[in-house]
Amino acid sequence: MKKLVIASNNAGKLREFQGMLAPLGIEVMTQAQLGIDEAEEPHCTFVENALAKARHASKASGLPALADDSGICVRALGGAPGVWSARYAGEPKSDTRNNEKLLHSMQGITDRRAHYYCVLVLVQHAEDPQPLLAEGEWHGEIAHAERGEGGFGYDPLFWLPEPGKMSSELTPGEKAVLGHRGKAMKILLQKLKTV
Repeated sequence: MKKLVIASNNAGKLREFQGMLAPLGIEVMTQAQLGIDEAEEPHCTFVENALAKARHASKASGLPALADDSGICVRALGGAPGVWSARYAGEPKSDTRNNEKLLHSMQGITDRRAHYYCVLVLVQHAEDPQPLLAEGEWHGEIAHAERGEGGFGYDPLFWLPEPGKMSSELTPGEKAVLGHRGKAMKILLQKLKTV
């Protein structure tokens, strides 16, 4: 595999994927670079949304495609925002409004446990009957206020008891090792080596 299209227009995700795939010598392009619109994400599970996005990008580009669906799941909120993490506060998507809504939803709640979840789907072509799947989880807590300048999404609210930092305070390298997307990518890369 020499070329791969990333089925996302999220700049933060793109930076993470490019950093993880660069050592393999795979030329990574984004669907936006190829003029491909974002796919619909109508499903209630991460895996169904990721598969829909990968198939959409592969069909439109004629290339293998990698998609992820990920989000933050808060135990006290029954797993919300979950698959609706990017649009938790409605359209248009806004990290600021999503974080504000999450803080509001968590008022008075003492159980702050949460985890990021990611599923990656790689298809060789749009009709690939055996897509490669990999999952990753990253456990922490929802803080009472935002902190840190790095990351994106809910990172300024995601407290990690170990190493005692917010996700937004980690370096990209630390996040690639500790984070849900990095864990899923490590599994996917192992699977790629056997294919």
